[in-house]
Amino acid sequence: MTEIICAGFGGQGILTTGMMLIYAGMDQEKNVCWYPSYGSEMRGGTANCNVKISDGKIASPYCKNVDILFTMNGPAIDKFENSIKPGGYLFVNSSIVDDKRKYRKDIIVVKVPTMELAAKVENLKGTNIVMLGALVNATKIFEKEEFSNAMCKYFENKGKGKYNVKNVEAYEAGYNSIH
Repeated sequence: MTEIICAGFGGQGILTTGMMLIYAGMDQEKNVCWYPSYGSEMRGGTANCNVKISDGKIASPYCKNVDILFTMNGPAIDKFENSIKPGGYLFVNSSIVDDKRKYRKDIIVVKVPTMELAAKVENLKGTNIVMLGALVNATKIFEKEEFSNAMCKYFENKGKGKYNVKNVEAYEAGYNSIH
C-alpha cells in the first residue's frame, strides 16, 4: 500500500491532485481511497487529502505511515512532516517555501520550483500538476505515460478536457525537473 498526503492552501489544486492520483491507481486496477479535509474558507484556507493506493483491501482512509507527502506551502510541511515514514518522500514547493528551511534527515526531500515551471509553460494554474510530474518521476509509483493518460481522463470526465494540452505541458515540466 502507498500512503500519500497532499496538503496546501485552498485553491492550489490539492483535492484535485488527490483525485488524479486515485484515477491513476484505478487505471492500474488497484484499490484506492481519497479522504479530503478542508477549511470552510475554500481559497486561502487549508486543504489536504489522504490518498491510499493498494493491491489489497484498505481498512482505514487515514494515512499514518506516509510514503509521500505532497506539499504546496510551509504550513503543510509543519503539520505533516512528522507523519512521513523514514525513507519516505517530501515534495516541497520551493517557489514559496524558504530555501533555508531544515528538514528531517531520514526522508528524501524533493524541491520543485512549481510556479516558475508553470509560468514557463504558460499554465499558472498548473503548479500542482508540475509537482505531480516531479512526484511521478522521483517515486516511480506510476509510469510516465500511465499517469499522464489518467490525468487527461480525469479532466475529460470533469468537462475540462480542453485544458489537457496545457496540463500535459505542466506535467512534463515537473517530470523533467527531476534528474
